Amino acid sequence: MTEHAESAADDLPQPSGAGRVDVVGTAHVSEHSVAEVESAIEEADPDVVAVELDEGRYRQIKGETPDDLDASDLLRGNTVFQFLAYWMLSYIQTRLGERFDIQPGADMKAGIDTAERLGLGVALVDRDIQTTVQRFWARLSAVEKLTLVGSLAAELGPPLTVGLTFGAVLGGAVAIVAGAFAGPLIVPSGALSGVLPGGVGTTVAGLLDTLLTICVVALAVGIPIAAVLTRFRGGEEVEEFDMERLTDTDVVSAMMEEFRQFSPGGAEALIDERDAFIAHRLVALREAGYHVVAVVGAGHREGIERYLDDPDSLPPMESLVGTESGRRVSLYKLIGYGFGFVFLAFFGLLILGGASQSVLLQLFVALVAVNAVLAGGLAKVAGAHWSSALAAGAFGWLTSLFPLLAAGWFAGYVELKYISVNISDIATLNDILNDQESPIMDLVARMRQVPLFRLILVVALTNVGSAVASYVVFPVLIPYISSDIGGMAGVSRLLWQGVREGTQILVGVL
Repeated sequence: MTEHAESAADDLPQPSGAGRVDVVGTAHVSEHSVAEVESAIEEADPDVVAVELDEGRYRQIKGETPDDLDASDLLRGNTVFQFLAYWMLSYIQTRLGERFDIQPGADMKAGIDTAERLGLGVALVDRDIQTTVQRFWARLSAVEKLTLVGSLAAELGPPLTVGLTFGAVLGGAVAIVAGAFAGPLIVPSGALSGVLPGGVGTTVAGLLDTLLTICVVALAVGIPIAAVLTRFRGGEEVEEFDMERLTDTDVVSAMMEEFRQFSPGGAEALIDERDAFIAHRLVALREAGYHVVAVVGAGHREGIERYLDDPDSLPPMESLVGTESGRRVSLYKLIGYGFGFVFLAFFGLLILGGASQSVLLQLFVALVAVNAVLAGGLAKVAGAHWSSALAAGAFGWLTSLFPLLAAGWFAGYVELKYISVNISDIATLNDILNDQESPIMDLVARMRQVPLFRLILVVALTNVGSAVASYVVFPVLIPYISSDIGGMAGVSRLLWQGVREGTQILVGVL
């Protein structure tokens, strides 16, 4: 039980002895549900009104200052993606509330207000939202996660505009890397140098190549993204719903079945587990002798009532709390560990192959330098303070060798010295995302001013910068750095010598 739930339970009145639970199923964005909640409580005159809320959402509904989010929760593991899942779920509910002109959670607020007006106790019976989102994300397949993130990206604006904008940004990055390390991609080197005088031809060729590269990448990447986002964007089917029917059993069952078809695992975390968790709380109140009116979403009513009728079928409470690592092998982690192993093996084989200290030092300095520039630079682009960007640059190379030490963590922890983040930032982001008139870049600029989004962006772009530096730029630089030993041919020779030496050592040990 959360801290607030414990204090609320301590404030409950003495039980009447008539242990009983009446479940009221509501639509969280229905004005009709508000009236139904008020009427049900007044008619039943219970000891306690139980609401489908945890402490954080209760405080938000009451207009209190939301708790600051735990930095350790924000910066570890797949938090960036869990944040996106949380944001998406919140955004959907906000949009529904706007379309039907009612504040999301008005049904829960009506339950709390009515209970306080009548002098009744209030019990918070839902699981902590951060636990639910973490478990929800862990249950999604890779395709389901991409669908969820794509649906959120589709809300930024017209699909073609979003796709081309993303493609142009990526094209700019490709052009910069290509110009710095690989030379022109489209315009042949020197093609214009003989046509225009002096160095003008070379300059124009470089600019033309940069512009063409951006355009080609923007079209090649942007159009497929736009096509995918068009599917996610969908229409306005939600407006066709009759809000008076959203609590009907048939309608709710159909909606739940549709969600289960999209993601059986996600439905288990969002619906089934919470049914059991809430039922555990309600059974405890009933056994204590309380008459309870439970205000829950209509999608939970059937499952909760089934458990109330047969408490022995409830799964253990221990299986419904805590975080989980997911049911599938994480491809993301496997790739990360794979690259880390490759880097350690690369330097290890060079040492065994007899590479000089000078060559090893040059390679290591290059790895550190490109990580510092790209990880620190992208952290600054994300809006990080200088000290956070310096931390990103200083620790970027560690991500290459030790994937568990993500450079974004270091930048994020330093950034938290300057900003504080809390749940209310989600509502601010929803308001910005609802602005359908402003250009995408203006929306992004406004979102960067929201502390929670800026922190996540700093962490994400720092890690992206470190990955690009290690897995793209560093390999491109190797031939230039190792020119004294014959370029890539010399490096390959040392690596093969290292393999032979390592094999001999391994055979000797065995």
